[in-house]
Amino acid sequence: MAESHGGEEASGNDSGTRWLTDEQQRAWRELVALCTRLPAALDTQLQRDAELSHFEYFVLAVLSEAPKQRLQLNALASAANASLSRLSHVVTRLEKAGWAQREPIVGARGSYAVLTPAGLAKVVATAPGHVATVQALVFDGLDDEQVSTLATLGASMVEQLDRTIAQGTGRA
Repeated sequence: MAESHGGEEASGNDSGTRWLTDEQQRAWRELVALCTRLPAALDTQLQRDAELSHFEYFVLAVLSEAPKQRLQLNALASAANASLSRLSHVVTRLEKAGWAQREPIVGARGSYAVLTPAGLAKVVATAPGHVATVQALVFDGLDDEQVSTLATLGASMVEQLDRTIAQGTGRA
């Protein structure tokens, strides 16, 4: 596999590629499994119980916690770890459902996404099932020290990801 360090003979590459060590390969495969399976499980629960994708719910939840339950679209995109384009499409779907609306920013370019009363009710109704799913899928299997380690690792990995993307790696 291209990620392994199977040797120059296996890859035909002697250009100095930094192959993954055995331990990095093991960690990488676990991370890929987590990144693939967790979002699918969260989407399954939310689709079944609330007719929402995980991303739609996350956007609604972020808005519910914002001052006056409104955020500029670019700030919401950042908070939701999404491109402005992806966020805009989701806000359009949430508007059609009556859960959010756009409001222009007076005297400036851009707009706010605003949670409607129906959107807040949707978050309040959906949150208990979602939190129970997150507890069952992630936190019930971890002790307090592991939760702390997970938070530290996650922050370090997101920082590295952001820094490397800003340098041009992984961007179109």
